[in-house]
Amino acid sequence: MRPLTPSPHVTPAPPPAARREVPEPAPHPGPTVGMDRGIAKPLALSDGTFRDHAPWLSKGETERLRRLEKAKERKRRARKPGEANSRRLTRTYDQIAQLRATAKRRAVDWQHKTTTEISKTFSRIGVEDLAITNMVKSAKGTLDNPGKNVRQKAGLNRAIAGEAWGRTVAMLEYKAADHGGTVVKVPAPNTSRRCSACGFITPGSRESQARFVCKNPDCGYETNADTNAGRNIDHAAGQAVSGRGDFGVTRSKKRQPLTQPHAA
Repeated sequence: MRPLTPSPHVTPAPPPAARREVPEPAPHPGPTVGMDRGIAKPLALSDGTFRDHAPWLSKGETERLRRLEKAKERKRRARKPGEANSRRLTRTYDQIAQLRATAKRRAVDWQHKTTTEISKTFSRIGVEDLAITNMVKSAKGTLDNPGKNVRQKAGLNRAIAGEAWGRTVAMLEYKAADHGGTVVKVPAPNTSRRCSACGFITPGSRESQARFVCKNPDCGYETNADTNAGRNIDHAAGQAVSGRGDFGVTRSKKRQPLTQPHAA
């Protein structure tokens, strides 16, 4: 009998994938940190430092994107119902997509470099457990219940989407694990309102977007508002890991109240 020969049209099976045992990383010996995500300050850490970045697009690129968006709307209005896109409109769509892709590449590059540095420096990274999808819901509302400050809310939604908070945390989680660290998500309520020094929530302490001055007459702690939030997040992450409950619930008596009235 003639030996069977493989058909030249049959693709040979690929070789089995190589497997390699990866040792479990040693526990990270570094300090802990809390990280507050924002717009004015993209990342504010509890140690008082910030991680900033330049705009994803230059002024010229931003202006060009604005002009392209206006041109797109103008050409869409001129198109008759059911009519296919013109070559000019298709080209405008492509140019807009290219600029947005450039912005995303720069954002991802910054996030990779920043999360690598943070994961190498800190052993436990506390972050807020944010429902980002709910935060960026449309502000238009319905006909029966229209939204308020729609344009401002839409601008905030775009800014939040541009920062890609969820992607930052996702990168931190796998990079921290590779370096023997952990990422701990904590409840978000009151992290920006509570004083990280005395533990009280006193009305008016958040004086502005950037300034926190505790109005507790026995405290008076002053710091950047985002740094204060980062410190609260770091402490809450420690409470979660130690299993002693949520921040502000099982702490010492001085830190238990959720509100503190003004001094008489």
